Amino acid sequence: MQAVLLADPRHGPLPALLVGLTAVSGLVDAVSVLRLGRVFVANMTGNVVFIGFALGGAPGFSLAASLVALGAFLGGAAIGGAAAARLGADRAVLLTASAAVELVLLGCAWAGAAAVHEPYAGIASATLAGLGALAMGIQNAVARHLAVPDLTTTVLTMTLTGIAADLRSRRGPQLLRRLLAVATMLGGAVTGTLLLLHAGTAPTLGVVVAVLACVTAGAGMSLRRPGDWRTAPHAV
Repeated sequence: MQAVLLADPRHGPLPALLVGLTAVSGLVDAVSVLRLGRVFVANMTGNVVFIGFALGGAPGFSLAASLVALGAFLGGAAIGGAAAARLGADRAVLLTASAAVELVLLGCAWAGAAAVHEPYAGIASATLAGLGALAMGIQNAVARHLAVPDLTTTVLTMTLTGIAADLRSRRGPQLLRRLLAVATMLGGAVTGTLLLLHAGTAPTLGVVVAVLACVTAGAGMSLRRPGDWRTAPHAV
């Protein structure tokens, strides 16, 4: 059971590493929504809705911030797609490279948050949101290419649908993996909120960087693990 959840033969160590990236998504969206002006950097469905609220004139929503995040996310997704086209023949190499780039981008966001006093506004807020969205765009594109079932790392709508729709099926490991994905993102959001309320934005981003460093290190170690999982077919 545990092997299927976190390291099944088809995907090697990828599920465990993508669970770590799912936690990152929850953490960074907590930062962006609670500290950068009601903008998502990982969940673009919510961000598009926020743009609609801003266009409709609802108070408290920044059209500029949401557009910056959306544009940066799309740019990151384009970068992730290009990386997948170049490196995707080896999934371990692709994940290691993309996680390292994410680590650099969110490390810059951490440094920037520490250098500027809260509350963040204007250029500071847009820069932090842009860096986060760029990293999440890369992550989302790479996770899509890796195609580990139920671990998209940033979107839970279809995961939740699968949990409810397949309740009568006997796919226990699949159900548990879906529940793990939901719990991990929820845990990331709760942890991010608590850190923001009691420590601040820079320490919260420091935790994000620490998690990403662990994922990057784990991905790097996976380069030493040969197997069919590294070149398994992926979804387009």
